[in-house]
Amino acid sequence: MKFIDEAIISVSSGHGGSGCVSFRREKYIPLGGPDGGNGGDGGDIIFKADPGKRTLHYFKTRRSFAAQNGAPGKGRQQTGKNGQDTIVPIPPGTIITDAETGQVIADMVVANESFTFLKGGRGGKGNKHFTTSTNRSPKFAQPGEPGQSARVKLELKLLADVGIIGLPNAGKSTLLSVISAARPAIRDYPFTTLSPNLGMVQIRDSEPFAVADIPGLIEGAHAGTGLGIQFLKHIERTRCLVHLIDAAAIDIDDPLRGYRTINNELAMYGKHLLEKPQVVVLNKMDITGAAELADLFVEAAGLQTCFRISAAARKGIEDLKKHLFTIVSTHHEPDPTDLSE
Repeated sequence: MKFIDEAIISVSSGHGGSGCVSFRREKYIPLGGPDGGNGGDGGDIIFKADPGKRTLHYFKTRRSFAAQNGAPGKGRQQTGKNGQDTIVPIPPGTIITDAETGQVIADMVVANESFTFLKGGRGGKGNKHFTTSTNRSPKFAQPGEPGQSARVKLELKLLADVGIIGLPNAGKSTLLSVISAARPAIRDYPFTTLSPNLGMVQIRDSEPFAVADIPGLIEGAHAGTGLGIQFLKHIERTRCLVHLIDAAAIDIDDPLRGYRTINNELAMYGKHLLEKPQVVVLNKMDITGAAELADLFVEAAGLQTCFRISAAARKGIEDLKKHLFTIVSTHHEPDPTDLSE
């Protein structure tokens, strides 16, 4: 499942330090020759694919990056210190393009790979460098080369970290709307959602994670009933699943009927889907009678962890968000090279 996250930033490499004009002035050598050292090179701008980054959220508050300038040369042929490089961390899968022309500069796919985008300016030569047989005391040095600047666009094909699954009308869109800033269509009838909606969930200042509500699955989805196969394809790239259940609609004679229906469809499509971490969430706990039905479900399922919430009343939401953040932060990173639909 691909969604686009974008940011435009300005980057500048460091200027080279100026060469030094200097002459030896030591005891017994009052008219020594030139000994001006070279300036240091400016720092580079380097992009690095950081596997610890999942989104471009970092660039919402920082949009400018500059490498350090090289230090000027000194007397006694001392070369100035090189400027420190600036490493710009980006999530694997980020495409870097020229913000003005749209030309692709780099496609950072592999985790931990680095790309030197802007080289720093070279340091200038000191006057010692310009000594010749006809000019033994040059009184000039070379200035350092200027650094380079550019505006680039970062584009990330963002993968949903969490997929919310469940039968139609379980409250998936409502849950997404209360844990994120997403505003999906919400109606009190099945199949309101016809395509996945994405929301970004953030806990305090942490790296956000992406959550998608997957349209309601029904029996036969694995065989293409409804839009089943399309919806199941979206689930493949998520790190974990939230299995949302309408607690008020649990069958008193067979509490696990709906739960089994969804998991059977996952298994029929591909058993690897059942290997994903699955967080079971009983929704609509504010409705009369839901608590008793929820008890029947938990007893029948034998689950150690099961969240009880009311998305509409915003109850139990914070604990669920924290739990999902823990899973997303520790679970295996999806392969960023696989960006297929």
